[in-house]
Amino acid sequence: MSRHSARTRRTRRVWTIGNGLVLAVASVWVLTIAFDSAPAAHPVSSADLLVRDLVPSEPAPAPAVSPPPGKADYLRPARPRFGVSYPEAPFGPASLAAISANAGAAPTLIEYFVKWTEEFRPAPALACYRAGALPVVAWEPWAGEQDGGSQPKFALRRIIGGDFDPYITRVALGMRDTGSPIVLRFAHEMNGKWYPWSEARSGNAAGEYVRAWRHVHDIFTAVGAVNVIWVWSPNIIRPAPSVQLGPLYPGDGYVDWVGLVGYAVKERTPAEVFGPTLKILRRFTAKPLLITETGAQPGPYQAGWTRDLFRWIAAQKDAVGFIWFEFDRAGATADWRFGRSPATLAAFRAGVAATALAPPVRR
Repeated sequence: MSRHSARTRRTRRVWTIGNGLVLAVASVWVLTIAFDSAPAAHPVSSADLLVRDLVPSEPAPAPAVSPPPGKADYLRPARPRFGVSYPEAPFGPASLAAISANAGAAPTLIEYFVKWTEEFRPAPALACYRAGALPVVAWEPWAGEQDGGSQPKFALRRIIGGDFDPYITRVALGMRDTGSPIVLRFAHEMNGKWYPWSEARSGNAAGEYVRAWRHVHDIFTAVGAVNVIWVWSPNIIRPAPSVQLGPLYPGDGYVDWVGLVGYAVKERTPAEVFGPTLKILRRFTAKPLLITETGAQPGPYQAGWTRDLFRWIAAQKDAVGFIWFEFDRAGATADWRFGRSPATLAAFRAGVAATALAPPVRR
């Protein structure tokens, strides 16, 4: 190798190193100008870079949560409900379990009775919900049957006049504060003559029943108890054929469901029991129908009538469902229990199995 070639390589190496130093200095100068001219900012650390990579630029949307069902969700069910009333209702878990086992399904309506000498308690309503059922409160303005069929203390004019407003308001607030739908069956069987709120009892006068109903309803509305489902529930016309139902109806603006009380005594079909009264009701209201008390008297027709009840309910396109009165003679005029005979039990189970019933309620 010649000296000239070695000198040439040294010259090129020095020139390359020099150029590298120049480029480095120039880069530093450019970066300095860039940082100096940028707005002041928080220093970026390696932790900042890690957080920037892990956190999205916009918060992720919250997962959708279905709101709890309200009154409107239950007013017109797609399928009818099987309901029950029994002596310990809505408590007595052993009784409810036995009824469910006999029926082959758990009821989704549970009816119980509250007199006007009792305050509203949330615990019974909550017990219904825990069992997957809507609470149906039969709210009776009297002290109980031990005080007789006429009780002037609870006369309709006293309800209209405001004597019970503090009590009514407390009940309305209690029902409102449960935060869930409650079916209120107020002053049922008003067309009969066996309860103090009948216009034929307690010194009541014609027209006072409707005025009392509207007065009570207005208090509930005023305090915001809009979760209440109002059921106007006359008895079938058989025991009181001369009493006109139309003048006792408070009006569609005050009623959500029309209820009917009817038991088979000698009738062979549910149509015989309910048909004549339902025909009258449909002359002045088209509100959905709930059979609020029913059963069939023991005898040769009980099993067949029970089986046909499910078919009849399913055929009523506006039917909410029915409530079977699961009481024996100790608590009713007859032993209405569907499990009292093997034939009736089999008929009831077959009816439940063959009918598309509404699912349990949720809260």
